[in-house]
Amino acid sequence: MNRIDLTPLYRSSVGFDRFGSLLDAAFQTEKSSAGYPPYNIEVIEENNYAITIAVAGFKQDELDIQVENGVLTVRGKKEAEENKTTFLHQGIASRSFERKFNLADHVEVVDAGLADGLLRVHLVKEIPEAMKPKSIAINSAAPRAIEHENKDKAA
Repeated sequence: MNRIDLTPLYRSSVGFDRFGSLLDAAFQTEKSSAGYPPYNIEVIEENNYAITIAVAGFKQDELDIQVENGVLTVRGKKEAEENKTTFLHQGIASRSFERKFNLADHVEVVDAGLADGLLRVHLVKEIPEAMKPKSIAINSAAPRAIEHENKDKAA
């Protein structure tokens, strides 16, 4: 089992305590899912992303996409075929799957499309106006003294 020591991170930062468990979960997910179905994560442009998943053989109604608590879950449930075919070789997987992607804060799923056996999920990172950096003007006048009333003198 791979373990990453994040002690140096914790010495100089606050609020990243969930980061270790997130990394551990990512390592476990990769081992358990065995790479099916294959996928790409792309940066389209700044703050625009796409996840493309190869879902050959799945119909639109056999796919489900959900976002809950910052986790994007894509599921494919193959309907059981009544006509059992005898294969000499079966290289096209037709099993159900579930893929999970942890989304960063303020990343929202915009839409999804299915074409040519590829499911493409579009994501956008929308930073709220209150969190965007802002410039603070520096006044050329001397700073004003702040008056402070001493409660002990008033008594």
